[in-house]
Amino acid sequence: MAHLPQIKVPAVYMRGGTSKGVFFRLQDLPEAAQVPGAARDALLMRVIGSPDPYGKHTDGMGGATSSTSKTVIISKSARPDHDVDYLFGQVSIDKPFIDWTGNCGNLSAAVGPFAIANGLIDTARIPRDGIATVRIWQANIGKTIVAHVPMTDGAVQETGDFELDGVTFPAAEVALEFMDPAADEGDGGGAMFPTGSVIDDLEVPGIGTLKATMINAGIPTIFVEAEAIGYKGTELQDAINSDDKALAMFETIRAHGALRMGLIERLEDISKRQHTPKVAFVAKPAGYVASSGKQVGAADVDLLVRAMSMGKLHHAMMGTAAVAIGTAAAIPGTLVNLAAGGGEKEAVRFGHPSGTLRVGAQAALVDGQWVVKKALMSRSARVLMEGWVRVPG
Repeated sequence: MAHLPQIKVPAVYMRGGTSKGVFFRLQDLPEAAQVPGAARDALLMRVIGSPDPYGKHTDGMGGATSSTSKTVIISKSARPDHDVDYLFGQVSIDKPFIDWTGNCGNLSAAVGPFAIANGLIDTARIPRDGIATVRIWQANIGKTIVAHVPMTDGAVQETGDFELDGVTFPAAEVALEFMDPAADEGDGGGAMFPTGSVIDDLEVPGIGTLKATMINAGIPTIFVEAEAIGYKGTELQDAINSDDKALAMFETIRAHGALRMGLIERLEDISKRQHTPKVAFVAKPAGYVASSGKQVGAADVDLLVRAMSMGKLHHAMMGTAAVAIGTAAAIPGTLVNLAAGGGEKEAVRFGHPSGTLRVGAQAALVDGQWVVKKALMSRSARVLMEGWVRVPG
């Protein structure tokens, strides 16, 4: 019996925000995987170690969580005023499936550093010391992200004193601008609020009628009130992820919300898009002990938010969901805005299971429609390992 050798593919394993992923230059992928399709998906799933019925990713680079089962493909951009194209794949842990329908806001922080270090940016645009501005085209959702990457002695600065709750060690700050984050040519059609309202009554069989804010900004997100589904907004992962009944409830809410938002045509289609939409629940400020043991006081935050990702409560907050939070907080009358006290806001600090995060957004009412010019937040990024990943041929 002939045994095929493993193939070697140049890759970089990076942390971006509270996520980790395997990064590739498009040109380094095997020829068949340089275009979308089954060959690309098969390669990336094998790199991560999916599908894994054991749910451990023992035979791959994945970490068996939604935050660590991620792949990124970067290439030089042919679009005017952009440096690179960024394509994100969320790999299912136990199913043979990659969801290409959304962005990863956390890994967005690593795109600029990766692009600079891997020769994808015009050297004339990179200062030896200071801040390099990298203009990113987010290909999944058709949006622009501007990353401000610190440089020292001609190299990306990765170490620093910027602390991010959910990440163990400090690092250098990477400021991100998510330009015009509401959906238009990307996922979800043209409306920031696809139902036309900032709050809707969402009927969910077996659960009841929930007040919901359904928004396309950063990533399609369904916000509900914590109290309405039996929570306080101070919960940590174990309170929900060990409760099969709760997980089923959130998936039911997600399916009915996706149908109402026009993201799927039939309820059963929700199984084909595990990455989007997200479901999050909000509450007014309250004190709690974060997963790290850090005490978060009610006075430390404007509101509390917990969000589901790939069927589980996220250990901190997805970057794209943070964009949705900041955008919704800036628009009076949404559940997020009301939980934060209502009124006009340009920034909020919210509590999540690992601590707190500040996010800002610039919103305005134009011709009777809410528009958001950009959302802003800071993350950090770091190369964990670089070289080649090996995949059975």
